[in-house]
Amino acid sequence: MQVYAQDGRPLPLITPVSEPFFAAAREGRLHLQHCPRDGFFFYPRSHCPHCLGDDWSWREASPRGRVYAFTIDRSGQDPHQRGFAPITIAVVDLDDGPRMIGNLVACDEAQLRVGLPVVVAFEQVDGTPLVRFRPCADP
Repeated sequence: MQVYAQDGRPLPLITPVSEPFFAAAREGRLHLQHCPRDGFFFYPRSHCPHCLGDDWSWREASPRGRVYAFTIDRSGQDPHQRGFAPITIAVVDLDDGPRMIGNLVACDEAQLRVGLPVVVAFEQVDGTPLVRFRPCADP
C-alpha cells in the first residue's frame, strides 16, 4: 500500500516497528535502532541485520555524516516528483555507522562531492518527516 502527500509525493508507510524513528524525527531528532553487539543499524526492522538478535533498543544517533555517493534526477523519473526536479539523492555514511539515503538540499551543484560533510534535516510533509541532508562544516 502506498501513501501519498497532498502534493502527490510518496510517503513512507509507518509501521509499529518504525514508529519510534518517525516520532523522534517529528521532533527533529535522529533515533536509530542499536544492537548491543553490532551497533546502530538502519532501516527500522524487527531484528538486527547482522546477528539477527531482537534485543536492540532505540537510541539517539549523531545526525552528522559524509556523502558516500549521489545522483541528480534532472527529469523527475518518478512522475509524482517530476515537479520537484532536479532532485539530488545522496547515500550518506553516518558518523555512528549506518548508511541512510535521502535528498540533499540547500546544496549548490558546485559543492557536491563524495565525502561532503552533511547533517540530517527532516522535512515535514503532511505530518510525516522525510529524511533530508544539508551540507555542514567539518566538526
